[in-house]
Amino acid sequence: MVVASSSITETVDFINANVPQNLQNPRVGIICGSGLSGLASSLKDIVLVPYSAIPGFAQSTVPGHKSSLAFGFIGRTSVPVVAMLGRFHPYEGHPLTSVTYPIRVMARLGVRDVILTNAAGALNPKLKVGTVVVVQDHLALPNLTGLNPLLGPQVNLDRPRFLPLSDAYSVRLRRMAFLASRQLSFDQSALEEGVYAWVGGPTYETPAEGRFLRIAGADVVGMSTVPEVVVAREEGMEVMVLSLVTNAVVIPESYRSIKDEVNAELAGKKIDVAPEQTVSHEEVLSLGVEKGDLIRALVERVVELIEPSQAT
Repeated sequence: MVVASSSITETVDFINANVPQNLQNPRVGIICGSGLSGLASSLKDIVLVPYSAIPGFAQSTVPGHKSSLAFGFIGRTSVPVVAMLGRFHPYEGHPLTSVTYPIRVMARLGVRDVILTNAAGALNPKLKVGTVVVVQDHLALPNLTGLNPLLGPQVNLDRPRFLPLSDAYSVRLRRMAFLASRQLSFDQSALEEGVYAWVGGPTYETPAEGRFLRIAGADVVGMSTVPEVVVAREEGMEVMVLSLVTNAVVIPESYRSIKDEVNAELAGKKIDVAPEQTVSHEEVLSLGVEKGDLIRALVERVVELIEPSQAT
C-alpha cells in the first residue's frame, strides 16, 4: 500500500461523513494496545467506526485487539478524542504504510498529541509486573536494519527528510503522566521511566535475545508502537508512550546443562531439574484486563491536563 494524499483525504472525508460535527476535530489521539481497549469505556457520546468500513484501513487480527476507531469525549472537561481500539503490526503481514496509516489520518483530523499504550515484557529485573513504564527513548532494531516506516518516497514534504528522533518522546506529555499519577494518588512505584525495544515478533524473545537487549540498554520490549511513533513525529505530533509490564522476559542466570544431566544420570546420581519458563499471550491479556482501570484513569487525567495547554 503506497500512501497518497488523495487516499488520506478520502479516508478523512469518509470519517467526517460518519461522525457528528462536534467530534470531527479531535484534540488527542489514543492507540490501545493488547488487552487495553477498555480505555474506550472512558469515552462519552462514543461513536464507533469499524476499520472494515474505513477506506485505507487494515484489519487487526490479534486477540485482545478490537477493530474500530472510537470518537468521543473524555474527562471532566469533555475533551474530544479519537482512539484506535486495536492496532496493526508488521507480523500480521501488514506493510508499515498500513501500520502507520491511521496516524497520518489522525494528523489530518487535527490531532497534535498522541498517547500510545502497549503491553511489554520487562528486560530490567527491577521492573515488576503491573508497572507502567513512561517511555523516554527507544531501541528499534528493525529501524536500524531496513524496516523503517519512512523508507520510500516522502509522504509529508513539509517535514525533514532526515527526521531527528532524539526528542521523539515529549517531555511535556511525560511530565503530565507523572503529575496525573500523583493527582490520582497512585503509589510511587506505579509509574517508572525506561527505554522500549521494538522487535518484529510474533515470537517472544529467546534468553540470548533478551540478554542482548538488556545489555544494549532496553528496559522493556514489545512488538509494536515504534513505527507509529516515528510517523507521528514526522507529522509534527507530540508523543507519549505508556508500556504496561505484563510479564518478565525469560533471561535465566545460566543455561540448563544437558551434558551435566546425562553424566549425572549415567553415574546414577539424581539431579533436580527446574521447570522451563515460558510466556503466553493469555498472560499478557489477563494483566491488561487487571490493570485496565489504572491505565484508563491515567490516560483520562493526562488528557484533562493536555486540554488547557491546547486552548487558544
